[in-house]
Amino acid sequence: MQVRDIMTESLAFCPPEKTLDEIARMMVACDCGAVPVVDPETQKVIGIVTDRDIVCRAVAMGGDPAQLTAEDVMTMPITTVSPGDSIERCVAEMEVARVRRMPVVDDQGRLCGMVSQADIARVAPSAETGRLVHDVSKPTDHASHVQ
Repeated sequence: MQVRDIMTESLAFCPPEKTLDEIARMMVACDCGAVPVVDPETQKVIGIVTDRDIVCRAVAMGGDPAQLTAEDVMTMPITTVSPGDSIERCVAEMEVARVRRMPVVDDQGRLCGMVSQADIARVAPSAETGRLVHDVSKPTDHASHVQ
């Protein structure tokens, strides 16, 4: 089975100058937790903004989501896979990068889909899905508790 068999093809994406409050509204409207950031000229993926990026890199730091943009908080560089990659390779890349969602790009690096943990869970054996969730969810060394 290949990435193309399970990826979501219709997805929200934004340019780097999109404000975080606009991105948050996109997430609500599209029922998603991650929005790839795409260069408007090349259509290549240059980063990704997750709901966690908005909370941890903007709101928790006292930033104004109406003033901050995708470029200010996006995760980059990002790991991507291709539609022809195997599901196993996608899972391995997600584990190494410790991400819950993986952008899918064509041969020119243009966004063409997204694979999530849920997509993997629908098709992968239970043990593989469990390993992915375990590996992606490991706490980071710099994690601390805010009181």
